[in-house]
Amino acid sequence: MPLEAVEARRLYRQVADQLRSLIDSGEYAVGSRLPTERELAEQLKVSRPTVREALIALEVEGRLRIRVGSGIYVIEPAAIAAPAAASVIEGPFELLRAREFLESAIAEQAARVATRDDIARIDASLLAMEQVEHPGEASMVHDRAFHVAIAGSLGNAVLVRVVGELFDQRLNPYFAQLAHYFESPGTWRTALDEHRAVREAIAAHDPDAAREAMRKHLARSQERFAQNFGAEKAAGSSSGRSRTARSPAKTAPKRPPKKRAGSGRARR
Repeated sequence: MPLEAVEARRLYRQVADQLRSLIDSGEYAVGSRLPTERELAEQLKVSRPTVREALIALEVEGRLRIRVGSGIYVIEPAAIAAPAAASVIEGPFELLRAREFLESAIAEQAARVATRDDIARIDASLLAMEQVEHPGEASMVHDRAFHVAIAGSLGNAVLVRVVGELFDQRLNPYFAQLAHYFESPGTWRTALDEHRAVREAIAAHDPDAAREAMRKHLARSQERFAQNFGAEKAAGSSSGRSRTARSPAKTAPKRPPKKRAGSGRARR
C-alpha cells in the first residue's frame, strides 16, 4: 500500500475539532453557552483570532449560534455538515495577515513605478467605491479593483493574479460569516479613507508611506473583524448561564477556577 502525504491541519481546525468533540460528548449541551473567546484562548494556549476562526467555522457548520451581546451558544444541528470538506478553507485572519505582508510590499514598489495611467486606474476604483452602498456585491467588486490596480502598476501578471485570488477568498463562507457581524456603512467609510491614504502615498511616489498605509489598512481590517462579540461582560454575571457539564477530558480546555459549575465561556 503506497504511503499518503501527511497534511498538517490548520490550527483553527484543530480548535474547531476539539470543541465539536466536546459538544458531541455532551460537555457543552444544546442551549448552553460556551466560554468567552478570551477564556478559550487562555485555556487552549492559542490566539483569539484562532479561536474566532474556529467558532465561525462551527457556526457555518450549524453547531453554534453567535449572539452579539450575549455569547456563543450550542444549537441543535439541522444536519451535521462534514467538517473535512471545510478543512481546505483558510481562516479569515490567515488571509488578512497574508495580504498585509504581500500587499504592503506591492504598495511600496507601486509608489516607485506607478505611472499616470496607473494612478488613473486606482482613482477610478476609488470613485466607484464612493458611489456604492456597503455591504453589497458591488462594493466588493470595486474594492477588489482597487487592490488589483495597485498590483497591476508593477507590470507583473503573477502578482495581479495572486492579489485577486487572495481577495476572492473573502467569498468563502467563513470570511462571509465574520463580515456579516462587523461590516457596515461606517466600516466601509473608514476603509475608504484608508484606501485614499494608500493612493495618496503612491501618487506622491513615497514608498515608505505607501507601505505603511497599506499595512495599516489591512491591520485595521483585522482589528475590525476582531471586535468583541459583546459577550465578555455578559459572561461575568451569573445570569443566563446554562453550561451543564462534568470536568472536561484531558484534551479539553480546563475550566477556570472560582466559577459556578453552570457557567460557560469561549476564546481564541
